[in-house]
Amino acid sequence: MKKKNKPESEMMGYAYDPQLSEGSAKVPLFQTSTFVFKNAEEGKAHFHIAYGLREKAENESMSLAYSRINNPNLEIAEERLKLWDKSEGCALFQSGMAAITTTILELTKPNTLILHSSPLYGGTDHFIEEVLPKYNIKSMYFDSMKSLKSIIEKKNKEFPEIEVSLVYIESPANPTNSIVDIEKSKQLANHFSTKKDKVYVAIDNTFMGPVFSQPIDHGADVVLYSATKYIGGHSDLVAGAACGSNEVISRIKTLRVFMGNMASPFTSWLILRSLETLKLRMEKSAENASKIAEKLKSHKNVDKVHYLGLVSKDSPEYKIIQKQYSSPGGMISFDVKGGEKEAFKFLDNLNLVKLAVSLGGTESLACHPYSMTHADVNVDTKISMGMGESLVRLSIGIEDADDLIDDIICSLDTI
Repeated sequence: MKKKNKPESEMMGYAYDPQLSEGSAKVPLFQTSTFVFKNAEEGKAHFHIAYGLREKAENESMSLAYSRINNPNLEIAEERLKLWDKSEGCALFQSGMAAITTTILELTKPNTLILHSSPLYGGTDHFIEEVLPKYNIKSMYFDSMKSLKSIIEKKNKEFPEIEVSLVYIESPANPTNSIVDIEKSKQLANHFSTKKDKVYVAIDNTFMGPVFSQPIDHGADVVLYSATKYIGGHSDLVAGAACGSNEVISRIKTLRVFMGNMASPFTSWLILRSLETLKLRMEKSAENASKIAEKLKSHKNVDKVHYLGLVSKDSPEYKIIQKQYSSPGGMISFDVKGGEKEAFKFLDNLNLVKLAVSLGGTESLACHPYSMTHADVNVDTKISMGMGESLVRLSIGIEDADDLIDDIICSLDTI
């Protein structure tokens, strides 16, 4: 019996029949807004399924109708991406924030509480702290390194009358690389679940996924990505993704139809291209990052390096890292000795590494989270989470490792 192929092998042809596209070896770009039905009955069936008026029958496939609902490029990309997370379903969006906000809106409701880790990506933090309160959705930070009992007691003390609707985590966290225990987060969600209302766990897996981490294996219900980053990988597209069970992804897709924030045919086509080299790119990035982190930790102008490969064995995070991740990944944050002035001096003297936000591309990038990506985050929150003015974030690309080290060290020497 033939063994099951690994995801990296399936990225070349899974969910695609060349004979349906004139024998094209690669998936063509279906740059169309609308599709022709075979007959009126097919049209009726499509919209009744799309609007949730009935479930799909066994072995019934959903016909193509309109690219806001489905498109071959979108569907094939979703089918391939879900292989990495071993999920039943996947939904692609026009941005990472579209995936995050649509998922949160679907899984929460007014007059409930979101329990979340911290720090979060700046856009997510703003949505949870500034936008959701307008709809009377409150939030509370929890530290997964503390006991389950203490987290529950904190919630019951601060929000005694409010039901929990979602546990939202980001791990490794942007930009500090701090770790959240997925299994404990699931235990927390289970504690506050009822027969009537299940509390889901949603995780932003952008930094390590989908190659180095599969959160569903550890209890996550929805895995979220800024597909702009490693999944897209070439800094030439903006997209997002959500992976999970058919039950939860079908709910998210239904809301996506009405939000109108699905990935376009062209964006989906670009993602198909990128998925073919995803593992190679992430492995090279991680290989380079490991070498750079070793050099950074001993530099006289570096105070502390935040990198999963340098976490000591006696740290409470170490066992979680070993359990949840197959690699330290390609993201490094570090504190220069000094503050904003010294951090800016380092950033302004880089040559090969580009000063830009975003991450996960083939090129190496550096930024100053305190004043850039997380500028809108509450100052006390930033400081309490170790995100000071001395922190610099590096997204390590696939250039030659020695050239990157030379550029980074030479720039540090200017401080």
